[in-house]
Amino acid sequence: MASSLYYFVPRSAHDAGRYVANSQLFLGAAGLAGFGVLVLAAPKLAHWLSNSELSRYLPWIGLYLFLMMLSATLEIVLISRGRYFWASACYALSDLARAAAFILPVILFRQLEWLLKGAVVVAFVRVLLTLFYFRREFRGGFKPDRVLFKGQMAYALPFAAAIFVDIMQASLPQYAVAHLFNPATFAIFSVGCLQIPLVDFAASPTSDVMMVKMQERLAEGRMPAVVAIWHDTTWKLALLFFPLVAFCVVAARQIIVLLFTVKYEASVPIFMAWSTMILLSILQVDGVMRVFAQTRFLLALNLMRLAIIAGLLKWSLSEFRLLGPVLAIVLATLAFKAAALVRMKRLLDIKAAQLLPWGSLAALLGAAAAAGAVAWAVKMQMHVATVPLLFATWLAYTATYIALVWRFDLLNSDERQAIARFARKLQVAAAGAFGYGKG
Repeated sequence: MASSLYYFVPRSAHDAGRYVANSQLFLGAAGLAGFGVLVLAAPKLAHWLSNSELSRYLPWIGLYLFLMMLSATLEIVLISRGRYFWASACYALSDLARAAAFILPVILFRQLEWLLKGAVVVAFVRVLLTLFYFRREFRGGFKPDRVLFKGQMAYALPFAAAIFVDIMQASLPQYAVAHLFNPATFAIFSVGCLQIPLVDFAASPTSDVMMVKMQERLAEGRMPAVVAIWHDTTWKLALLFFPLVAFCVVAARQIIVLLFTVKYEASVPIFMAWSTMILLSILQVDGVMRVFAQTRFLLALNLMRLAIIAGLLKWSLSEFRLLGPVLAIVLATLAFKAAALVRMKRLLDIKAAQLLPWGSLAALLGAAAAAGAVAWAVKMQMHVATVPLLFATWLAYTATYIALVWRFDLLNSDERQAIARFARKLQVAAAGAFGYGKG
């Protein structure tokens, strides 16, 4: 219900307050139900988990859950209304405040209960800010609407089911490996499936902004602008993710050894295969499906992906050992993206040649691969410790990639100007620092 606002708020400015109020009402009811369950079932849960002390803390956890549900829509509404700076500020300040609430009370009072109280205080402040902003933003329009609520539920329920299936398909290989192998082998597999925070950090907000802009253009009846936004989003993610994947493949051993020691060298081939998933993150097709209210189709795609992974899991483990589940995941995700692209072609009413900036992406992939070859050659010529080797590989890769992208004019004029402005700012800052040091 919170994520549904990315669809409804940009396309219906007049009813935006009602859609937000509907989400608030639903999330508040769900949070209150969770709070009630944790309070009433606290003794049973403590008994099931063999921890009698747990019943003291579950009501605080339930209250924190309730309050966080009430404020879950704050940043989503800010993004949907085009207030990207304030959304970023809210995310950052909330995380900082939450971290302080989890750490400072424990340091000062040495009691777990104060940690939970601190978290509840932060969640309560978020609720106050959320309600204050909504009342000011929507004024008299901030009230529930039964008719609009039905439309929201028709959109949100299939999407919720799609997310549930997505969690299942992502978790299934982990559970299978944990069940069939010993803990040490499972640790090798888990390390190989290393999640790089930068990927989600870049892809999620980019997809959110893409959805909002697409909805605005659709409301204006400007389909070519929607296609342009899709191309721009894909290109910008490719600029970041193509080199990231190439570097992860070239420096896979150094990355794993640096983070997890040489005991996990067996994770290197798994990590190399897993890194190809980053390439597929460039295609934010699920965001486009949500823009066009294709949540039922999104559910069908996730069911297809789950079926492929479940069907191939046993065979892939027997044929490729720990590498098998990763290959099954990559294949299933590739099928998911391909099917979504086919549906996008029909929704956008374009030809296959217009679906992606094929030529630009091919040139950029070539630059990333060439830079990877140079970095690999540099790495092979060096015989030093892990950290200096990783740094030298990164330096060789970065310099080559930037030089190739700049030399073959792969950036558009806006991107070149943005980089030039950033370089000038760095130059001015460096000059100022040098002058200050000299004085």
